[in-house]
Amino acid sequence: MPTAESLRSDATFDQMDLSDEMLAALAKAGYEHPTPVQAGLIPRALDGIDVMGQARTGTGKTAAFAIPILEGLRGDVKRGPQALVLVPTRELAVQVRDEFVKLAEGQRVRSVALYGGKPIRQQIEKMRGGVDVAIGTPGRLLDLMQRGALSLGDVDIIVLDEADRMLDIGFRPDIEKILRRAPNDRQTLLLSATIPPPVERLARKYMDHPEVLNFSPAEISGDTIDQYYFTVDGERKFDLLVALLEREQPKQAIIFCRTKRGVDKIHHRLQRKYPDAECIHGDLAQRVRDRVMAAFRAGKVRLLVATDVVGRGIDVSGISHIINYDIPQFCDDYVHRVGRTGRMGREGVAYTFVAPEEGNELTRIEVRINRLLDRAEIAGFETIAKPTGDPSALDELADGEEAPAPKPPPFGRGGRMPRRYRRAL
Repeated sequence: MPTAESLRSDATFDQMDLSDEMLAALAKAGYEHPTPVQAGLIPRALDGIDVMGQARTGTGKTAAFAIPILEGLRGDVKRGPQALVLVPTRELAVQVRDEFVKLAEGQRVRSVALYGGKPIRQQIEKMRGGVDVAIGTPGRLLDLMQRGALSLGDVDIIVLDEADRMLDIGFRPDIEKILRRAPNDRQTLLLSATIPPPVERLARKYMDHPEVLNFSPAEISGDTIDQYYFTVDGERKFDLLVALLEREQPKQAIIFCRTKRGVDKIHHRLQRKYPDAECIHGDLAQRVRDRVMAAFRAGKVRLLVATDVVGRGIDVSGISHIINYDIPQFCDDYVHRVGRTGRMGREGVAYTFVAPEEGNELTRIEVRINRLLDRAEIAGFETIAKPTGDPSALDELADGEEAPAPKPPPFGRGGRMPRRYRRAL
């Protein structure tokens, strides 16, 4: 399928047969030249073609589908939306809605973000006033449909944004119910950072001969992102985090943890030293999540501790560092985490903390991205805890008592040390 490289061109927005209003909005937003995603997707979307595109966030993909949607809106007033955008998280729904508002400058376009955590009655009232573009999470959209507040009868185009993540977190049944109730002659755009088999099956079932485009770079994590790993014992991870922050002095950083409890714990300890640290995860009230994200986008929050699910909705251009405090459970989650930095061609750096027994997970990530991570060290910092038999403990031994032997590293079959352990230590 066509790649990002083959889609690079000297195309300009002026050559895309866009309206004067859209060109003015693009100029005001500071969009001078289309990114490869925009150059490849916009003309096809304007022609009404179904497209399945592989593209990371931070490549301009939101504008790539927002522009043709706005250009295709009919002027007649409808109660139901003419375009429907499905996203995996509340934060991403707000972010996409804001992009539509920005690009609809000078036009009377009604866009609304629909997601859980906010009173559904308020969203029902907004729908009653009429809406052109509805952006929302599948669960809330389906809830509104079942209540009769959201009708899909006038929908001309549906976008599945970050489709792989929506399937990862269990939205497939809701997505299929929504697609089955949408008009058969609609246009469908599917965008996903990765195209695993479940995404392909969804596309084959609900799209009309989609054109497949790959807007991802040859290396899944771009060349603008330097990627390193530390081998570190669990009890030394937080001290390593503090030492790394002191050395790097990031402009803005996201610290990823696997669990909500882990996020709370790290945030609580981190905030004692860094008052500009905040956290965000799915158990927080929506008003708190909105406040944290607004502060992070405004640069008032420098360090953000987050889980993977919420991390997908974070699109902030100033992020300079990603720190994987916990190595991600799935390789694709690594791709998405690292994709939070190095956005729109900017430089970024990612560090991953790897326990000695997690070497296999690191190897799988390297195979996934077709790239070896460089081992990192901090001068004078011991990432591996001293064994119980270290010399400092000898004075406490009774006469003639032998020091306990250091705990041996884990061995694989045949008594050989695993390859990753040999490399890391």
